[in-house]
Amino acid sequence: MTSYKELLKQREALEQQISEARRRELSDAVSQVRALVAEYGLTAQDVFPAGKATGKTGRSSTAGTKVAPKYRDPATGQTWTGRGKAPKWIQNENREKFAI
Repeated sequence: MTSYKELLKQREALEQQISEARRRELSDAVSQVRALVAEYGLTAQDVFPAGKATGKTGRSSTAGTKVAPKYRDPATGQTWTGRGKAPKWIQNENREKFAI
């Protein structure tokens, strides 16, 4: 059975090997990409077109922004933006009387 210290040494050696292998493979990948760009005469705009959503979610640029409330409960002062599920105080009611 190997000791804790031996395992730590092995892990350190493996991490160094992983780091070196990643560096080599990244270098090869960059060389391949550069060769393809040169071969096909691609520009940065061709490879990375503007106007596309960034990130993996594809959310719009306005996602997560605050919206001004449209309705207010006069009894409690609670507000609602009109988005999402309606709160209980406005359900089955004429929303015009709660408009801000």
